[in-house]
Amino acid sequence: METSTQSPPRASELLDAVGPAFSRLRRTQALNVEKQVSRKDMTRTLVLNIVQDGPEHEGQEITVGVVGERLAVDPSVASRMVSDCITAGYLVRAASQRDGRRTILQLTPDGHEMLDRFRSHQRSAFERITRDWPDEERLEFARLLIKYVDSIGELQQEAAESA
Repeated sequence: METSTQSPPRASELLDAVGPAFSRLRRTQALNVEKQVSRKDMTRTLVLNIVQDGPEHEGQEITVGVVGERLAVDPSVASRMVSDCITAGYLVRAASQRDGRRTILQLTPDGHEMLDRFRSHQRSAFERITRDWPDEERLEFARLLIKYVDSIGELQQEAAESA
């Protein structure tokens, strides 16, 4: 049996490795573990999740502009993405209750169904990727990942309020 003479990574090395790990995660499309998800469906779920997440602050409504802001894409790109979701039957445009001249986005029953299927796929992928992990590590990683993403949202909210 061979023993490792390498010492565990120092804290700074571990923290420096986080960014490249996120890049590899993005490139590998880790969610496509068992069954391929089309690029179009991946894009659609990004839009549908934004609509389902709803407003980030009082008075905000979910519009094409909000989708573009949250995805950090050009308004024309956001418009095409939303139009694709509407054509697929996942979203509808509706009149704003605050300003009848504004158009807001709402999920259709098919849109809710699509998100349910995708979330089921995501959970299956997570379970498959972490299948050899002890349950405690698997649950702790899930908890910390959610905490990380929530913290990003809080920082973005703070930045928006101070702008």
